[in-house]
Amino acid sequence: MTATLTPAEAAPSSAVREGLAARLRTAPWGVLLASTVLVLLVLVVAFPGLFAARGPLDADPLRAFQPPGHDALLGTDQLGRDVWSRIVYGARYSVLIAVSATALGVVAGVLLGLLAGLGGRVTDEVTARGLDVVAAFPAILLAIVLVTIVGPGIPTVIVALAIASVPRYARIVRAETHVVRRSGYVEQSVTFGLRRSTLVARHVLPHAVVSVPILATIGLGTSILAASSLSFIGLGPRPPSPEWGAMLADGRNYLPSAWWISVFPGVAIVLVVISVSVVGHRLQRRFEHREHA
Repeated sequence: MTATLTPAEAAPSSAVREGLAARLRTAPWGVLLASTVLVLLVLVVAFPGLFAARGPLDADPLRAFQPPGHDALLGTDQLGRDVWSRIVYGARYSVLIAVSATALGVVAGVLLGLLAGLGGRVTDEVTARGLDVVAAFPAILLAIVLVTIVGPGIPTVIVALAIASVPRYARIVRAETHVVRRSGYVEQSVTFGLRRSTLVARHVLPHAVVSVPILATIGLGTSILAASSLSFIGLGPRPPSPEWGAMLADGRNYLPSAWWISVFPGVAIVLVVISVSVVGHRLQRRFEHREHA
């Protein structure tokens, strides 16, 4: 007897995740715990061999469906592959996709935001309406459409998630650019004949992007979740890549007898996403407090 697992059932609902993240943000130990998780994640991505003795693709049919225990910390899957090793090595895929998509989205968003804020009225209006069109689609739906058209794979997922995140950064940069452009010191610099490129590099850009790193930190968690969702439905890295979302999909038909194949990758996704959210929102609150101080 088999059981299917939908993306909504594979991980806690968004309301549950947001509620847990809110409790961690307000708890004195919440940020410390979240930061510790992220530090461990960086170490796992950089040195996976220190945390997992077996390779993620090492199959042993004689050890298939072995429950969590001494021989296999988190059990084995249907092919006898160690679940713990696959989670450890799979962190590279999830983090690589999320960081690359976020970085690409930030660069594109900053450039479009500056173009809209510094360009003429027509340029600003056209850019703003284009961003509205992209933002009108849910990010995950837009990514699914793009990946379906181009084809699955890591580069395609990165580009799709980046495009979906561009409006988030471009709107902030555009709004800040409008404010900085009308400030007294910028107008004074124009009066003194400062070159436009120097003006943008020294005065406009540093002030327009000051909040972008915080937004990117928060968006990193969203990208990890979106990348796992795409892999869950078969639009991410190709099998047998140990990506967390793909591992969720691999184990959904074995839940009654081998729940650990899907549960532990799901726990890893939720833990990392909540940790990124907690740290990002703490940085945001500190930035807002400094702005109002």
